[in-house]
Amino acid sequence: MTDNQPVPRSPTPLPGPIGQAVDAAHQKKAGNLIVLDLRPSDAFTDYFVICSGRSTRQVKAIADGIEARLKAIGHRPDHVEGYVTANWVLIDCFDFVVHVFTPETRDFYALERLWGNAVRVDV
Repeated sequence: MTDNQPVPRSPTPLPGPIGQAVDAAHQKKAGNLIVLDLRPSDAFTDYFVICSGRSTRQVKAIADGIEARLKAIGHRPDHVEGYVTANWVLIDCFDFVVHVFTPETRDFYALERLWGNAVRVDV
């Protein structure tokens, strides 16, 4: 996909746990929250939820809020990485992966650009 082509968007509602993760991130004031639908690319997971916190403290708060919400609905994450340094916390929920970044780390890794052909889901 070239830079001048519009990014495909999907108005499809998100499945339960993903919608809950997005709502929990919103409640913790996550910035620049997007969801990428990776199913058309045959990736290792169906969705990425990507958002930012202004500081490592906020990144931890967002990750904690998402984990607590998922556990409350009986959807325990399979694995969590990066919580100690909190520049990039990855919450692997098998069908979807949540990435919570500090702004600098998000800019450096640029997952949105790396997965540029993925469909963006309106949230």
